[in-house]
Amino acid sequence: MTTPASPDYFGLNIPLMSLMGLIPDRIGPDTARTLLPWRADLTNSRGDIHGGTLMSVLDFTLSAAARGTDASLGMATIDMTTSFLSPGTSDLVIEARCLRRGASIAFCEGEIRGADGQLVAKASATFKVIKRRPGGD
Repeated sequence: MTTPASPDYFGLNIPLMSLMGLIPDRIGPDTARTLLPWRADLTNSRGDIHGGTLMSVLDFTLSAAARGTDASLGMATIDMTTSFLSPGTSDLVIEARCLRRGASIAFCEGEIRGADGQLVAKASATFKVIKRRPGGD
């Protein structure tokens, strides 16, 4: 069996996001947007997209906003707080923005909305900024 090529996640290869079917949509200096098509294998026992899936795609999209268009930066999650406001029952749009990025810490917030625009979840996160070195981690 051949494994399909993983999408380019704003310059990164992230197998988990590929497995979930997350679609990278756009990236800006302090923003990121991704899309998550609804799939039955991402749901919980009620048929809603599982909260762990929602948190994972938020974590990635918020960290992408923190990195922005600077490919020399990496991010490590320090803290993330997520509030679930309604069930994810359709395709989802995840949007994130970096509120402040210093030399070592970045602060971000984002949200997930359903196809109808209803707010599904929101999150805020703090990331450690990691300067990538050629040939390094």
